[in-house]
Amino acid sequence: MRSICCVLTALVSLPVGYGAEEANSAAPALGVAEQEAAEGFVSLFDGKTLNGWRGATDGYVAEGGLLICKKKGGGRLMTTEEFGDFVFRFEFKLEPGGNNGVSVRGHEIQILDDDAPGHRNLKPCQYHGSIYCKVAAKRGHTRPAGEWNSEEISCQGSRWKVTVNGAVVVDVDLATVAGAESLARRTKGPLGFLGHGARVEFRNLRVKPW
Repeated sequence: MRSICCVLTALVSLPVGYGAEEANSAAPALGVAEQEAAEGFVSLFDGKTLNGWRGATDGYVAEGGLLICKKKGGGRLMTTEEFGDFVFRFEFKLEPGGNNGVSVRGHEIQILDDDAPGHRNLKPCQYHGSIYCKVAAKRGHTRPAGEWNSEEISCQGSRWKVTVNGAVVVDVDLATVAGAESLARRTKGPLGFLGHGARVEFRNLRVKPW
């Protein structure tokens, strides 16, 4: 999470099929489910190694089917592959006060324990699911720290959508957002995580390139 100014845009929260129940599973399901594989999803994480990832590999560990951002670790962990238009699905679990981010085309989508006392006075565009300091996410859809959450991020051209636990919290054409013009013009990049020293667990990382 960086401290810069933000530009807000109107949001609508809509229920969708993915994410409302998936994160309730107690154990990671390695690989990709048959239905998702048929839709074109592929796994980004083998559950055992950081093969296919580059960057701050000393700040993360593969353990028990989880990709874990270490406490007092983290940094920029990126896929070796770049993606243009895509749908990215994953599950995450934060410790109290946890903070991380998803790197999409070189910009951060926030991962945050919104309810932590130290996060009470942030700008709206700094809370979970926000396109950091560009577009504020609709709040109130993350589960408490220590519980699993599901998230889906899709990018198609300059339209970005973020879904948390089955609720759309961002759905925006960045080409219409003042201050986001350069981001709207970006067409590809790696996916990754942006750890800030808090332990965050990830699982079931899969992507469908368009």
